[in-house]
Amino acid sequence: MTALLEPPFKAKDDDLDTEKDETLPITSSHAPIEDDPDSKCLKCLERVFTKKILQLFAELSGEFIGTFLLTLIITTVVATDVLLGAEVSLWNVAFISGMGVGLSIYSTAYFSNSHLNPAVTMAFGIVRWRVFSWKKIIPYILIQFLGGFLAAAMTYAMYWDSIALFESKNGIVRGENASVLTASIFGTYFPNPSYKLYQNRPNDAVSPFKAMVIEAWGTALLVFMIFSFSDPSNSSVGSSKSKVAVPVLIGLTVSVIISLYAPLTQAGLNPARDFGPRLFATMAGWGRVAIPGPRNGSWVYIVGPIIGGPLGGILYDWVVARMAKRKNVVEIVAQ
Repeated sequence: MTALLEPPFKAKDDDLDTEKDETLPITSSHAPIEDDPDSKCLKCLERVFTKKILQLFAELSGEFIGTFLLTLIITTVVATDVLLGAEVSLWNVAFISGMGVGLSIYSTAYFSNSHLNPAVTMAFGIVRWRVFSWKKIIPYILIQFLGGFLAAAMTYAMYWDSIALFESKNGIVRGENASVLTASIFGTYFPNPSYKLYQNRPNDAVSPFKAMVIEAWGTALLVFMIFSFSDPSNSSVGSSKSKVAVPVLIGLTVSVIISLYAPLTQAGLNPARDFGPRLFATMAGWGRVAIPGPRNGSWVYIVGPIIGGPLGGILYDWVVARMAKRKNVVEIVAQ
């Protein structure tokens, strides 16, 4: 995530607090070639925007692209499972979803922090505010929601006829309670509507409060692992300057958490992945089944992760990492 790869035009977050807003050149290592159209374009940008604005734009672009890809992959794999039964087991869905997360990070880490999740952004803004300015939290979250929304639109564009055929074959009227099964392609629900055990008595399986706790706990686990993997002191996943394995490890973490808790809540873990597609589903005919959802439960997938993300970061940085550093100091002194 943060600092996996050094983004271009990287500006320190401390620069955001300076009153003087100096325009800085984009290129520093090579002089522009006068006849090069790209150089002329860069010169125009230099005249209009400061370095930190261009850096923020690059980061937001990465958040949008990454969240779009992440949500597209997850909603599509759920669609193939719900509509076609193409995924023969929960692990298939979990593994593809996790790899989608990893690939999305790889594709955007060079020019963005690759949070791709409002809960992760909140955790970095609150716990690691020295490396990620809290001033970026709102623009990051807004662009992540937009990426999730448009990814859901793309999934619907690819599968709308299959969804309609599935609804017709199974007597499902979109917008009625039974349509929660097809709505789960986009949003996440508790208990998981794909499991027959829960279909007749959902209230007895998972309450809204329990679902919120599960989402908070799952997101806390995810952020704890992200903070561990991205800790410069954690040499087990690479050097402090190059942690190329981190996206794969984050993806595997997501896969494991989905395998553990998807039967109960579908393991949303990401408000942008849930609310963006859920908002699209509301507009596409699912109405109140999408928002506010059965038992008015859509809030669970925002509140749970937003609580759990920072808690996971606090647990790692303020407890585990400090204990590890003290242990290292004691070992050095003992030598």
